[in-house]
Amino acid sequence: MSSVLLLLPFATLIVLNLLPRGSHGWAWIASLTVFGLQTVIAALHPFGVIDWSFMDPVQKALGFNVAIDNLGVMLLVTAGLAGMAALCVASASLKQERRRFIFANLLLIALIGVDGIAMVRDLFSLYIFIEVTSVCAFILVAFRDGQASLEGAWKYLILSAIASVFLLTSIGCFLLSAGGISFDEVAAGFAAPTPLMWVAGALFLCGLFVKGAMVPFHGWLADAYAEAPPAVSVFLAGIVTKASGIFALMRLGPAIMGTAGPAREILLVVGTVTAVAGAFLALTQNDMKRMLAYSSVSQMGYIILALGGNAPLALIAAGVHFFNHTVSKAQLFANAAAIEDTLGTRDMDRMGGISSRMPLTGATSVIGTLSIAGLPPLAGFWSKLLIVIALWQAGQVVFAVIAILTSVVTLAYFLSLQRRVFFGKTPVEWEAVKEAGAGYTVPAVALAAITVAVGLGFPFLLRVILGGGV
Repeated sequence: MSSVLLLLPFATLIVLNLLPRGSHGWAWIASLTVFGLQTVIAALHPFGVIDWSFMDPVQKALGFNVAIDNLGVMLLVTAGLAGMAALCVASASLKQERRRFIFANLLLIALIGVDGIAMVRDLFSLYIFIEVTSVCAFILVAFRDGQASLEGAWKYLILSAIASVFLLTSIGCFLLSAGGISFDEVAAGFAAPTPLMWVAGALFLCGLFVKGAMVPFHGWLADAYAEAPPAVSVFLAGIVTKASGIFALMRLGPAIMGTAGPAREILLVVGTVTAVAGAFLALTQNDMKRMLAYSSVSQMGYIILALGGNAPLALIAAGVHFFNHTVSKAQLFANAAAIEDTLGTRDMDRMGGISSRMPLTGATSVIGTLSIAGLPPLAGFWSKLLIVIALWQAGQVVFAVIAILTSVVTLAYFLSLQRRVFFGKTPVEWEAVKEAGAGYTVPAVALAAITVAVGLGFPFLLRVILGGGV
């Protein structure tokens, strides 16, 4: 299956760019189909419904050193969902066919990068696919006309370049000290680490902290998320940042932490500081997209904090929260896009009573915010519960308590968002407002339904996860 998922967006990209200019309208449909197929194929993989052994000769001929496990499946499914949501929002927010064509192409290239991140088994290949994803992200952030989007893209580019230097330097150090850069060789090197191994590990962690917008490297994220076009914000918040930084930490963190106590402590401290700082920064925002951006910083801190818990529950908790946050945050950015397109503003102090005019947007926003805040029976409750249990089992009681208290702050800023945007009396200037179009409401409703379904069916899903061994 791994070769199919890498070849599918690549082949689609080539075909779309060989077609005559008059066929550019097919790019949106083709891209949506690719993302949809990936979601279905990846979701069915753990159940063994499809036998992909017939692709083994192709994979061997192409020299792919890739494989897929349940952790990779999680990333592939979330990438498919976030991509479909972004394409739906793009159909409503990007008016020119040429711009939709370019957007679809960039999303397909980013999908190749994300798929590679999910399936590679060595550090250099991981670095290559991270860079593919990041370069697409720079261009997508600057896709909106105006100085603010260029500034956001520039900040992202500069900090990401610094992260790339860290990553490449660490790969060289791993090669010298461990004798190889495959995940297994790096893990073996940490079984009896040399000083150079510690340097390599520290540099690699720093690079991924920058890519994943961990505090104190989080400064670029709010500008990038807020100033990017609406459809780009959905995709960035949904998958790009988490794939290029957070997922790599999830993949490599347990291998490093297996024998390296300081690495565990670093992840606990960085994750906690990021979760707390992001929550309080979100609490002070008036701009709806900036609040959601800082909320993303906080929730990504939760994922890293989870990795400091008791294995293997720590990785399961991190993976489940990764999925839940991706779904809910992509949905909330689709909600924000609907409101910005309808009202022409992101200033929450100018809003109020919008739920009566935009009932679908208001209802789905409640589901997304309460899930991220960790209220039962929604999906976010289960992942935060698993995080707290994993920390408690590891004896990290203080960090578990901080995680619970930070969820209270998360609930506070999301209740503030609901009150200022959706509740209360509708201002006179918004009395004629109507619900946003299907490009905004369809992905919001679909993602909200997934959040509810995962929350209600999580006991069954957890048995599937445990049976497959994340």
